[in-house]
Amino acid sequence: MPRNEDARRSAIEPTRAKNFPEWYQQVIRAADLAELSAVRGCMVIKPNGYAIWERMQSILDGKFKETGHRNAYFPLFIPESYFEREAAHVEGFAKECAVVTHSRLARGPDGTLVPTSPLPEPLVVRPTSEMVIGESFARWVRSYRDLPLLINQWANVVRWEMRPRLFLRTVEFLWQEGHTAHETAEEALEETLRMLEVYKDFAEKDMCLPVLRGKKTAAERFPGAEETYAIEAMMQDGKALQAGTSHFLGQNFARACSIKFTGRDGQETFAWTSSWGVSTRLIGGLIMAHGDDDGIVLPPAIAPRQVAILPLIRGDRDGELLDWAEKLRRALLANDPSLRVEVDGRPLRGGEKFWQRVKEGTPIVVELGRREFESETVNYLRRDGMERRELPFDDFVRSVPDLLRDFGKVLYERQLALRRSRTVAVRTEKELREFFTAGGGFAEAHFCGDRALEERFCAGLSISTRCIPLDRENDVGPCIADPSRKGPLTIWARAY
Repeated sequence: MPRNEDARRSAIEPTRAKNFPEWYQQVIRAADLAELSAVRGCMVIKPNGYAIWERMQSILDGKFKETGHRNAYFPLFIPESYFEREAAHVEGFAKECAVVTHSRLARGPDGTLVPTSPLPEPLVVRPTSEMVIGESFARWVRSYRDLPLLINQWANVVRWEMRPRLFLRTVEFLWQEGHTAHETAEEALEETLRMLEVYKDFAEKDMCLPVLRGKKTAAERFPGAEETYAIEAMMQDGKALQAGTSHFLGQNFARACSIKFTGRDGQETFAWTSSWGVSTRLIGGLIMAHGDDDGIVLPPAIAPRQVAILPLIRGDRDGELLDWAEKLRRALLANDPSLRVEVDGRPLRGGEKFWQRVKEGTPIVVELGRREFESETVNYLRRDGMERRELPFDDFVRSVPDLLRDFGKVLYERQLALRRSRTVAVRTEKELREFFTAGGGFAEAHFCGDRALEERFCAGLSISTRCIPLDRENDVGPCIADPSRKGPLTIWARAY
C-alpha cells in the first residue's frame, strides 16, 4: 500500500461483483483511457488508451510482416454499387452502414445549413473493405505469378451500432484488416488458419489471455464468407469476447470484384481470397479480463510503461532522490535494454502518484523515499497481487525481467482457471437453460447447425453459439436441439 493511504481515493465503485458493466466504465475513467465524443457512439481515445493500442499495433505489425504481409491503405469511401455486387455482404452490413449522399453544405432561406450538390452515386463509409480492396486486387492480379498477394491495412471503420459501449462497440473504431488472394483454395484456407494462429499467439503470449480457436456456425459467419474462424475469450463475468476473426472467402468476393488470373495451364480463373482482423475492442478485453477494483491491470508486453519509478519529493534534497531514481532507471535499462521504464518526477503527493499508476495498470510501481535512498533498497509493488516488497538495489535490477515474466504467467493462469471453472458440458435444453439462468459461462453442447433451431435457442436466453473448437471437431454427438440429428461440439455463451 502507499505510504499515505489517505491519498488512495481511487478504488472503483461499484465493484466488479456488484455491477460489472458500470465497473467497466469506471475503470476506463479511472485509467483515463477514453471518453465519449460529441457524436453519439463515437469515442475519443486519450493518450493512455492510445498508447496501449500503439503497443498492440507494434507487436501485431511485426507478426504480420514476419508472415510476408505488407501494409497499404485504401479509401474510406466505397461506392454503393460495389456492395451490391455481393448479395450476402450487403445484406449483412446494410443496417450498420453510414452513407454519404451530398458533397457540400449551404445556407438555406431560413439561415440553416442544408446539404447541396448530390453525389452521382451514394458512398458508403467503410464498415469493412473487402469490396474496395477487391477492386484494387482485380487490377493488380493478372497471372499466377502475382500470387499470393498478402496485404494488410491499419484503418478506422464505421458501423452504426445501436447500443454503443466504449472500446467494445462504437460507431467508429480502429482496427487492422488483412486481405489476401491465392492461387488455390488450399492456399487460401491455409492462410486463413495461419492468421488465426497469429491472433491466438498474440492473445495468449502478449495479452496473457487464454482463447479458444474455433469455426463459427452458419448463423455467426461473416457475410459473404464460406467459413469464419475466431478466437473466443472468457471475461471475468463469464461472458465471451470475440477477440479476432479470420475468414475463408472462397471465390465469392473474387467473382464479385472480378479478381481473375491466368493459371499455370493457361486458363483464366478466379482467385481464392481471405480476410482477417482485430480491433480496439481488444482494449476492452484487457479491462474485463485482467482489471480489478483498483483499475486496469496491463500485461507486461502490452503495458506502455512496465516500471514506474516514483521519487517521493517533499521539497528538501529533492535533487538527490531524482538522481537516485534516474540511476535506477539507467541500471534497469543496462540490464535489459528492452524494458520500458519511466521516472515520474512530478511534484505531487506520493500517494497521489502511486494510485495514478495503479489505476493505469503499470506492472511494477516503485516508490523511492529517503529511507530507500539511505539504505540503497527498492520498495516496489507488482500490480497483479498488490503486495509491497523490498529488495536491495542490485537484486531488484536483476530480478525485474523475471518479475515481469512471472507477472504475465500469473495473469494467464488466473484467466485459464476462471474459464475452466465456468465451462460445463450440457446434454439437454433443460440443462442449458438452467446453466444460463444460474449465471452462465461457456456451455459445451453438440449442435447440428440448423439456423432456425439456433435462433430459437438463443433468443430466449440472450446467448449465441461462439465457435466449434478446432481441437474438438471430431467430437460429434446428438444435437441438443434435436437429438435425432448429430453435430459437432459447440460453445454457447452470452457475449459482448
